[in-house]
Amino acid sequence: MVSDMGAWAMNVISSVGIIMANKQLMSNSGYAFSFATTLTGFHFAVTALVGLVSNATGFSASKYVPLWELLWFSIVANTSITCMNFSLMLNSVGFYQISKLSMIPVVCVMEWIIHNKNYSKRVKLAVIVVVIGVGVCTVTDVKVNAKGFICAFLAVLSTSLQQITIGSLQKKYSIGSFELLSKTAPIQALSLLVFGPFIDYYLNGKLITNYKMSSGAIFFILLSCTLAVFCNVSQYLCIGRFSAVSFQVLGHMKTFCVLTLGWLLFDSELTFKNILGMLLAVVGMIIYSWAVEVDKQSTKTLPHAKNSLTEEEIRLLKEGVENTPVKDVELGGSKG
Repeated sequence: MVSDMGAWAMNVISSVGIIMANKQLMSNSGYAFSFATTLTGFHFAVTALVGLVSNATGFSASKYVPLWELLWFSIVANTSITCMNFSLMLNSVGFYQISKLSMIPVVCVMEWIIHNKNYSKRVKLAVIVVVIGVGVCTVTDVKVNAKGFICAFLAVLSTSLQQITIGSLQKKYSIGSFELLSKTAPIQALSLLVFGPFIDYYLNGKLITNYKMSSGAIFFILLSCTLAVFCNVSQYLCIGRFSAVSFQVLGHMKTFCVLTLGWLLFDSELTFKNILGMLLAVVGMIIYSWAVEVDKQSTKTLPHAKNSLTEEEIRLLKEGVENTPVKDVELGGSKG
């Protein structure tokens, strides 16, 4: 089994690696392959192929998930990919970064609405610190228009819903991360490969059929697809093991890695403002990790009370524990 730290490391390394590979593939100084949506279709096609081979060789098992749920998830996930591309095209980099930052509070609100999940003040404070830190680090000029705002809104909504749905499906059907990915990848690959070229044509006015493929471009496409398999698997692993909020908060570590590697490899500018924002966000991530651990420990203090008290009574009792001296609290009694 992959450890928690291993899952995070796999996600960070593969995510940063795929960004670096795509930058070389898509930049004008590289191979000018400007077909991001179609490339994502390639990613899921390779992921689906790996899943098919894994199931055929018995490395992974195929579990039942209703087709309508797989279709629903694929629609949400593909909407996220498409709207993110449109948001980046129509908005300034500053507003694009702000929209990505807003995913953390949006995920929190959606989990509260869908799963009735509440967050402690410690967790809320940590999230605020992370958002401010990443904002200071990445947000520059902020320009927005009506079309760009709509695309950004749909991108944030669909991405947040996608990440929440991953965890929900894994728990609902007791299915592993790779098994779930193996079921959703073929549907996403087929739809993106069919509609992706048209979306890319709308974005950049170029047809992929007119692109002159070179051996270098093929190499970076294959590298990008390979890294995408690890990135997709690790995303499902992380959300399945933790939560969509944790994935968003700790996932901003990738932003810092991209900035640092961009400075080292591509001569990107790294200012004092960037460094200050990084440090502030890292502090927020440390606080978040501590707050989540404290909340887990506080939940474990009432193991036997759940046999006799309702969930609402347990929540109220826990709030009382935080605000009442220990000597005045009795946790062992039952209602009878």
